[in-house]
Amino acid sequence: MAAPMIPPPHAPAFLAAHGWGDAQILPLAGDASFRRYFRVVDGLRQAVLMDAPPPHEDPRPFIAVAEYLCGQGLTAPAILARDLEQGLLLIEDFGDVRLRETLDERPQAEADYYAGVTDLLVHLHARPAMAGLPVHGLTQWRDEVELFTEWYCPALDLDVDREGFRAAWEAALAPVEADGLPRVTVLRDFHAENIMLVGGKDGIAHYGLLDFQDALVGHPAYDLASVLEDARRDVTPAVEAAMLDRYVAASGQGEAFRKAYWALAAQRNTRILGVFVRLWKRDGKAGYRRFQPRMWGLLERDLQHPSLVPVRQWFDANIPAAKRAEAWQ
Repeated sequence: MAAPMIPPPHAPAFLAAHGWGDAQILPLAGDASFRRYFRVVDGLRQAVLMDAPPPHEDPRPFIAVAEYLCGQGLTAPAILARDLEQGLLLIEDFGDVRLRETLDERPQAEADYYAGVTDLLVHLHARPAMAGLPVHGLTQWRDEVELFTEWYCPALDLDVDREGFRAAWEAALAPVEADGLPRVTVLRDFHAENIMLVGGKDGIAHYGLLDFQDALVGHPAYDLASVLEDARRDVTPAVEAAMLDRYVAASGQGEAFRKAYWALAAQRNTRILGVFVRLWKRDGKAGYRRFQPRMWGLLERDLQHPSLVPVRQWFDANIPAAKRAEAWQ
C-alpha cells in the first residue's frame, strides 16, 4: 500500500542536528517506490527531505549519481545533509516549476522545451558513462519486458504464448545489443514529471533532474524514448519525430540509433504496462491504471516499425483488442 505522507519519527532530530530544528515539515510527494519527499521550510530557507527507508531503499545511489551529474555540468540537487542508516537526505529544493505543468500551460512551446531536453541528453551522452553502474543490456531488457506476461496477462485472464513472446523480443532486441553504438549513462526514469525548470527556462543548466537513483549504463536511445514516449503526458508525434532527428544530427548517429529508438520504446512501454499492473495488484497503487490507455497507444504505434514485425505479430495473435486500451477506459 502507498505509504502515508507523515514524516518519519526520527526526522525532527535529523533536521535539528543539521541546523533546521525550527523548520516545518510539509508533505511534498510520494512515488512508485517506498521513497517519500517532504518540503522543509525555515523562514526564507527551504529544502527537501527525502525519506528512503531501509531496507527497502538505499539513498547512496542517489547521492552518487547526483554528484556525477553535477560533475558533468548538469543540474542535480545538492546534498545538504545525510543519515544513511535511517535513510534520510536533505537536498536542494528545485521549487515547484515542473516541465509537465509548464507544458500543460504553454503547449505552443512544446518543441522548444523538448529541444532543450534533447540537447541535455546529447550533452550527457558525449561524456564518459558513470563508473560502477550496473549494465542495462539485452539480458535486462528481456527480463524487464517479461513483466508484461508475469503481471499484465494474468490480471486480464490472458493465456498467452510465453515462449513465442521471448523469441519475438529476442529477434527485436538482439540487433540493438549488437549495434555498436557507445553505451552511456541512462537515467532510466526520465520524463516531464522528473524535470524541473530551475532559475530560468533555457539552456542545459536550467533543467533540474530528479529521480535518477536507478541510473544504469546502457543504450543512448533509451532515455530519449523515455522522455518522448511519456506515460504521463502526450508528446505531439511531430515533436517526437523532430527531436529524434535533432538527436541524430547532433550526435552523428544514424539509422542504427533510429532502429534502437523504436525497439527500446516498444520494450519500455511493454514493461511499463506490466509495471503499472504490478503497482496496482501488489502495492495497492491503483492510480497507475489510468495511464494504461496512453501506454497502449504508444506501444501500438511503436510496433508499426518494420524491425518490430515479430513482436507485432505476437501481440496480434495473443492480445485481443478488448484486452488492450479498451480494457482500461
